[in-house]
Amino acid sequence: MTTIAPRPQNSQRASSAARQPIKPVKKKGVLHYIGVGLSFGLLSLVLLLAVMVVALPMLTKSTPYTVLTSSMNPSYPAGTLVIVRPTDTQQIHIGDVITYQIRSDEPAVITHRVIQIVEPTKVGDEVKFITKGDANTLPDPEVKPIQVRGVVWYAVPFIGWINNVINGGMRNVLVPIIAGGLFLYAGFMGASTVIDRRRKAAAEAAKAEQDEADAELRELVDAPRV
Repeated sequence: MTTIAPRPQNSQRASSAARQPIKPVKKKGVLHYIGVGLSFGLLSLVLLLAVMVVALPMLTKSTPYTVLTSSMNPSYPAGTLVIVRPTDTQQIHIGDVITYQIRSDEPAVITHRVIQIVEPTKVGDEVKFITKGDANTLPDPEVKPIQVRGVVWYAVPFIGWINNVINGGMRNVLVPIIAGGLFLYAGFMGASTVIDRRRKAAAEAAKAEQDEADAELRELVDAPRV
């Protein structure tokens, strides 16, 4: 009498799983990951510039000015954006870099270093400042306290030229828009990377399950008959 060994209940599942093809996951190339890194780097740079050029000056009531000449080389070459913070003239010392109006109440300003402080010699006089550009040989005329706009707090190289083109309210609008756009792009790239990783993990799990099903099917096919 010939009998056939009963087939396990999961043989049908194994056979079905073995017949199901696994969709290959398209791997992202090196350029994709370089793009993600560059996006986050550029986003960080724009956010940092937004803080330094827009947010901090607004919070501290400071004013950004662009250095237009080479008189302050090498400390502040032309194109440097200097952030000038209002400072009590009594707190200005020799060596400080100040921004002052060429003529009081007029917009034209000069940013030079204080090389001498002239103290008042009689009642009614006021302190005066002697300034000079680091690259200049001669000092400037005396500067009165009313002309002083403040002391240079910090500087951002090269951004001054952009500040001249995009200034005032336009800068306050464009910087957040650019930063927001880069943030969305970086977020999209990051989310794409996470999704790809999950798809890869799912494909690997499906492949492992299929390999197990194939092994079970082979065991059934190779099982000896009695």
